[in-house]
This record gives sequence, structure tokens and C-alpha cells, in this order.
Amino acid sequence: MRKLATLLVAVLGIALVPGTASAQSGLGWGATWAASPHAPTDVFGPSWGPAGFDNHTVRQVVRISEGGAAVRIRLSNAYGTSPLVVTGATVAHTAQGAAVRPNTVRHLTFRGHRSVTVPVGGEAVGDVAPLPVAPLSQVTVTLYLAGKTGPATGHAFATATSWRASGDHRADAAAEAFTETSTSWHYLSAVEVVDFTPRREVVVAFGDSITDGAASTVDGDNRYPDELAERLGGRRGVVNAGIGGNRVLNDSSCFGEKATSRFERDALAQPDVRTVILLEGINDIGFHRFSIDCTTPNPEVTSAELIAGYRELIGKAHAKGVRIVGGTLLPFKGAGYYSDAGEAVRDEVNAWIRTSGEFDAVVDFDRALADPADPDVLLPAYDSGDRLHPSDAGYRAMAEAVDLSVL
Repeated sequence: MRKLATLLVAVLGIALVPGTASAQSGLGWGATWAASPHAPTDVFGPSWGPAGFDNHTVRQVVRISEGGAAVRIRLSNAYGTSPLVVTGATVAHTAQGAAVRPNTVRHLTFRGHRSVTVPVGGEAVGDVAPLPVAPLSQVTVTLYLAGKTGPATGHAFATATSWRASGDHRADAAAEAFTETSTSWHYLSAVEVVDFTPRREVVVAFGDSITDGAASTVDGDNRYPDELAERLGGRRGVVNAGIGGNRVLNDSSCFGEKATSRFERDALAQPDVRTVILLEGINDIGFHRFSIDCTTPNPEVTSAELIAGYRELIGKAHAKGVRIVGGTLLPFKGAGYYSDAGEAVRDEVNAWIRTSGEFDAVVDFDRALADPADPDVLLPAYDSGDRLHPSDAGYRAMAEAVDLSVL
């Protein structure tokens, strides 16, 4: 590892110390993977988040988009109730399951130290790790949490397997110690790669469970942002800022802050962001039919109110010099919260997205996935079975509907 570190310093001009890519080197960072954090919940099924961890090692596998000569990570304690002490962490190339390639394990540091304390509501940014990563490859991040963490900030609907072991196994290459599994991510909110160019070219897919990849194959990396990254050949970063159940106009105790509140953190703050694809609003339309803790407040929302929310997001993006592409809302006839009144709102919203000219461009997801025999319904081949979320084939069709030239 020391030889590789020396090579990176000499060839890339990267200092392996706090501050990482320095102003003197002229290098920066580009987002290659992200998961929008939210408060811990078990609404999507059993989760380690509400109870947290105590003398546990958590191993998480993510599929990045753009490659790079070195990486760093971000950890979030945005919803913690006490400071988060990370005793140690590693990053490595994934082998299979919880196993990693032995010669690639790198101990991570934070401002030069292997351990870090993340304040309540805060985040920690790691130092540069000398681990070259290929485009569209899998990376494994392992955290050792020696003490009690309390409720764990994370991303419940990962559609990916995470592993847990008792004790300190952060440097293990083998998988044997990791006997527990989950389909959530915890604390890990971003992976970034060293960026050699001054160009802003990262694409952020922002939205709800459809962006998050609900009902896609677990560990298949078939979410529509994953498929879009494949269409781009890993030449640009594509990150996923979807949260299942999220809404444009109202917060949720389970599904994160409303889009107008979290947009800056989860989309505009991504390093090197150039374009945001916005696909959100169907939960605003449907949730008024379900009054449970996770959905309240749940007022009946009009198209004018949703359009006002979109305009707010458009204004925030343009103020930061970021392009924003509007995605039309997918058909949802037959879904659990469908109503004729809700369909009328969806039609009005989609007509505005298509014709207003206020977005920089439009992706017509609605027409790409609709059944020609009944345009209010998902095409059966694109329906996961719940009449709301696409299948793997549907997510692929969504990515194919994006005109790459508008990104």
C-alpha cells in the first residue's frame, strides 16, 4: 500500500492528508454514488436502524458509476440522537457477497485519524484513499462501531444486501464473520472519486421510490439511475437521490423531508453536479387516501400546488447554475392509492411539465412506460405487479427514455 500511496502522490499530486485534493493540486471530487439519508425506520421491513449498533462491524456494497484513481467517503449522522463514534473503516474492491479482494483493503482516515466522531446532525468526509476504481464496479465500505450508536441514520430502501458481524472485522477479506444481513444502508451517504477535470458533469436522479428502485431485483443494480449510468458507459457520475415515500410538499417521519427542503443537500451539493432529473409528485397525489403516521400530514394536493413546488426546485437549481430536467409522472391506475381525482391531477401536472418550457428539458417517462391500450396503466411488461413501481424492464425503459444530449 505504501508504494501505491507514493505513486499517487507523485503522479497525481494528491496529498494523503486532511484536505485531500488540495487547492494547490487543482484537483477536485466528483460524485460517483450516493444514498440520501433519512431518519431510521422499519416501515420497509426489519432494519438495524432504529436500534443502532453496539460492537458491530457493518459491511456495505455499492455499485459506483464513474471510476477514478482514488476515492473518499461521506458518513452522515443527520438523524442521530448522540455523537456517532466510528472506531475505524475500510474500503475495498468487492469480491462476492460480503467478501472483498484481500490486496485491495484500505484503512480510511478522517483528517489523518482512523477514528472519527460525527456530531449530531453532522457528517464526516474521509481523506483520500489510494484505491483506483473502475467505472461501474462494486466497492465495499466497512465500518466498525465499537460502542452503542443509538438510532442509526441511513437509507432504509437500499435494494442491496448489507452485512453485519459482532466485533471488529473491518479488515477481514473473508465473509465468514458476517452472518447477519439487511437490505438497508447505514451512515454511508456518498462515495466520491478524484476528478481531474474542471468540468461539471455529474447527473443526480432525484425523486421517490421509483427513483430509489423499489421492486427492482435486490443486488441487481437495476434501478433506473443504474441503467442510465450503464448507458453513459461509466463516463459520467450518476447518483441516486431517491427516497421511498418521499414527497415534494410534505415531510414524513419515515420518508424524509419534503423535496423542497432536502433538494440542496441531496442534489445541489453533490460534487460536480451538472444536471438533476426530477421525478416526484405521485405520493403527494396519492397519500391523502392513507392517514398513518408515515404519511401525515397528508392534505389533498392540487396540480397548482405541485407546480409551485416544481417551480421552487427549478429556481433553486438555476440559482446554482445547475440544469434541471422534468420527468413526467408514471401511470398508476390500479395502485393502492389510485383515484380518478388523483389521475386528473397527474394529467394536469404532466401536461404542464411537457408544455410549460420551465424545465431545461423533459423526459416523458409517462409515455415511455404506459400501456397503449390504456395510457393510465403501466404496460404489463414494465409493471412490477403493484401497478405503481416498474419492473427491471421498466426501469431499463426509463433510462432509455432519457435523451443523453440534454444531460
